[in-house]
Amino acid sequence: MTELSENIYNQSVSQDEPKFKLWRSAGLLLTYKCNCRCEFCYYNCSPEQDGLMPIDTAIAAWQSLKNLAGSSARIHLTGGEPFLYWEHLLKILEEAKKQNLGPVDMIETNGFWAANEKIITERLKILDGLGMQRLKISCDPFHQEYVNIEFVRRLAEVGTKCLGAERIMVRWEKYLTNSIDVKNIADKQRNQQYISAMKDYPCRFTGRAAGKLAELAAEKPAEAFASADCRHSFLDSKGVHIDPYGNVFSGTCSGIIIANINQTPLDAVWKNFQPANNELLDTLFQSGPTGLLEKALKLGYRQKPTYAGKCHLCADIRQFLFDKGVDKYTFGPATIYR
Repeated sequence: MTELSENIYNQSVSQDEPKFKLWRSAGLLLTYKCNCRCEFCYYNCSPEQDGLMPIDTAIAAWQSLKNLAGSSARIHLTGGEPFLYWEHLLKILEEAKKQNLGPVDMIETNGFWAANEKIITERLKILDGLGMQRLKISCDPFHQEYVNIEFVRRLAEVGTKCLGAERIMVRWEKYLTNSIDVKNIADKQRNQQYISAMKDYPCRFTGRAAGKLAELAAEKPAEAFASADCRHSFLDSKGVHIDPYGNVFSGTCSGIIIANINQTPLDAVWKNFQPANNELLDTLFQSGPTGLLEKALKLGYRQKPTYAGKCHLCADIRQFLFDKGVDKYTFGPATIYR
């Protein structure tokens, strides 16, 4: 397993300063395409989006994470909605098994495909045989605008019978038995349900979540986040997400590209991570989104009266800078900023 001292940032700081943690998990976003258009989506996924991670890219990321973290490496497959590309999903798992990369820790789905017990049983048996450890099912007011709650309940029930309760994760299980029909209510009522859900389960205001949801939750001026740098967000993430095009995002900081695995293997990306080598990353690292604010204001950014949090401020400024064409190699891809 890789030692912390192999990272160039860690080599540059004193012994008593926080170190850049080793990445032990990687979420592979197989696609930005999704049957849903959830208001809280970090990645701006929708039926109109596209992208499909090549098998070779997925396997390379998987192998690189194992090079970094050894037996503690954890891969999960997500999207978008990976079950839109069922055959492709299987090919990735089959190749990983062929190359002895170990089991996939988790596969995420919103359950749109769970029309009957037969198809659920067939698919779960296949995934079990290919080494899937856990199935994570999205269940919340945002997804239930687009996915029939009965499909979700059926998937959870049949999944528990097939795999055991410990291998089925429902996020958020509260809404599995107490579902909310947000699809057929007035906008004002729907907004109230959104606010209630955000209070129960705080979300990160990036991607589409930096739009309508963030506006509903906005309470503080930009100055409130003046001392909120992103140092620990980068140093402590312990994992990344990788999109269909190979872009690497630290943790769930969607739209901030720290590297691309089609150019540099993931283990080398970790070893070479040094925020000071990228002006925009270094600004966020040292000063947080308020560090970007001055630059944006000079370019004509119109500051909002209030923001829902540091990530909302960051996403709003980044959207402006992206639209102005400021470093689309760091603030991208366009899919997230449409």
